[in-house]
Amino acid sequence: SRSPLRSSRSSSFTMFSTPVKSALDTCGRSRNGTGATSGQVRNIGIMAHIDAGKTTLTERVLFFCGVNRYMGEVHEGTTTMDWMPEERERGITITSAATVCPWREHRINIIDTPGHVDFTAEVERCLRVLDGAVAVFCSVRGVQPQSERVWRQARRYGIPVVAFVNKMDRVGADFERVVEEICGRLDATAVPVQLPVGQEDTFEGVVDLVEMEAVLFADAKGVHARRVEIPAELRDDAELAREHLVECLAEVDEMILADFLEDRTPTSQDLRSAIARATRAGEFVPVLCGSALGNKGVQPLLDGVVDWLPSPLDRGPVGGTSPDTGAHTERHPAATEPLSALAFKVGSDPVWGRLAFFRVYSGSLRQGMIVRNPRSGRDERIENLMQIHANCCEARAEIPCGNLAAVAGLGEIATGDTLCHPDAPIALETIHFPEPVVSMSAETRTGDQRDLLLASLGCLVSEDPTLRVRTDRSSGQTLVCGMGELHLDIVRERLRREFGVEARFGRPSVAYRETVSKAGHADRKFVRKLAEGGQYAHLILTITPRDCDYGLGVEFAVLAEEVPERFHQGVAEALRETAESGVVFGYPLTASLVTVVGGSFDPDESTELAFRAVAGLALKEAVRSGEPGLVEPMMTVEIRTPQDCLGDVVADLNARRGRVVEVDSAIARTVRVIGQVPLAQLFGYATELRSFSKGRADFVAEPLRFERVPREYEKKMLHRA
Repeated sequence: SRSPLRSSRSSSFTMFSTPVKSALDTCGRSRNGTGATSGQVRNIGIMAHIDAGKTTLTERVLFFCGVNRYMGEVHEGTTTMDWMPEERERGITITSAATVCPWREHRINIIDTPGHVDFTAEVERCLRVLDGAVAVFCSVRGVQPQSERVWRQARRYGIPVVAFVNKMDRVGADFERVVEEICGRLDATAVPVQLPVGQEDTFEGVVDLVEMEAVLFADAKGVHARRVEIPAELRDDAELAREHLVECLAEVDEMILADFLEDRTPTSQDLRSAIARATRAGEFVPVLCGSALGNKGVQPLLDGVVDWLPSPLDRGPVGGTSPDTGAHTERHPAATEPLSALAFKVGSDPVWGRLAFFRVYSGSLRQGMIVRNPRSGRDERIENLMQIHANCCEARAEIPCGNLAAVAGLGEIATGDTLCHPDAPIALETIHFPEPVVSMSAETRTGDQRDLLLASLGCLVSEDPTLRVRTDRSSGQTLVCGMGELHLDIVRERLRREFGVEARFGRPSVAYRETVSKAGHADRKFVRKLAEGGQYAHLILTITPRDCDYGLGVEFAVLAEEVPERFHQGVAEALRETAESGVVFGYPLTASLVTVVGGSFDPDESTELAFRAVAGLALKEAVRSGEPGLVEPMMTVEIRTPQDCLGDVVADLNARRGRVVEVDSAIARTVRVIGQVPLAQLFGYATELRSFSKGRADFVAEPLRFERVPREYEKKMLHRA
């Protein structure tokens, strides 16, 4: 029989419609009718700050590639990629959505990522498995805080980027300024490969600096792009821009440098090849422009994706470790290699069960084959392989090397797990996520509703690695921890709408953490005498502080004759459970390293249960001896304010225990202020900022790191509690 949780939900995934299936069946089909090879595959992400036009751009891509017959609109709630009700109501992307489309005999796997800082983990796990990215920038707002964050994420994974300056038909559009900001604020070699033809309400196309032609989009849907001569008034600017393009390429490409030194004019094919080499090497960022909403510039962008971003073959082998020996090993992107795939996202569907989105790095994943999960050591059979198009799916018999797809029905799969061939195991590098910074309490009226609440939260936690659930030790309340107020608001709405949970939720509050200021030590025994025997365990452990960017670490530096290895896993689990529930102040313990350095056991009376009990007691003793304190989340805040409000803004930040890091001019007589402020001081800040700036200033904030709470503030806070 189905559980109440399972029966109350309907599946989010449906089968492909006929036009979608027809278009996707042609993905990567070459002239001889065979499927796309790894060299014809492009795995890309669309990334940007919120409201830069990512989803609108993706909708146009699907239309021009023939996947969709109509173009959905974000403001109408009709987009393909924003399929969740919460996304359509708010007009923002909340969860990453995958699709696939054909272009010029290539197969382009696309992931549309969220732009709001609360959902940056979605960007993180998608970039982990992608080969390239399109960074979208608003031509009016330029480089914004989340633009910088996703850029850093892409660079951390070594992902080549093509930049697209969107909204060129908006009032205040400034292509040159945005390019300068990309170079300056993102420290990138960003070079235009296009120039806009017109600007704001006169924008009608682009100048292709590689071919030295103008591309005009005359019809309303932008389907028919005409290549014509460059308008006379833009000829001089185009010549200078092309010279700049050649000079920049000469700095990073030897073949163009040779042409440059010998005063030879490179051909358009020479330039196109050089741009591809430099972009894939991460030394060059081609910048294109257009208007996704105005249906202008999308086809040249697709050409750039195919020509300049790498295929799985270009990216080369992926590295991992052997689960048996710990030695480094590699897998090459070839069908003849043993299978290796990474699950970068896991969902919970009431019909399909556990639904894992994965990237195949080597070999092929086929229906019915046995795969191993090195983390759990479990072998499972692949029962349901699916190609995903937003919230639509279709069964596939095989997913070849280099592609993205989904598999349903795996029991213990989690985000970051590897799927590999049992005879050639490999553990690929997993994905690391930031700690949640905001929490809210959740209460139900009845016990049945509480069971439903916990089961529903379990489903959401399995989908979202940045969502945590814990029980407050002092009050017994269920606490839901996330990345921000919007994140928790979405969780609250999904609990009500998808799972039918009727609960009361508290106001969001800061998710503090405990840590230690100095090394602590504990020597603790657990002895219980019972009629039928006894329980005995003895542990000696130390705890030392470490950087706030790290969580809790557990290590064993103890001899097997003191604490046998069969008890190590139980001790580690007990230490983490105790740390998660709070030791001194009731907040999870973090930024600490616990090392088991000694102990003893009795062959007859020592059990795992006894060692679990003594581990919790010893940890509490060690923390108390290490001068425990609190750490709090710090936020990077970017404020755009009129010049005459600058003094009030800076004074207000200082009053909030903030630090001003940078002040510079922005656009239209405004000033950009970047500061670092404790999250606790930002609740209600939007209202106060609007008040003293008369509605002319705005701000965005994103998590930066955890820092120690100043002692004087810590005492006041604990006294109030």
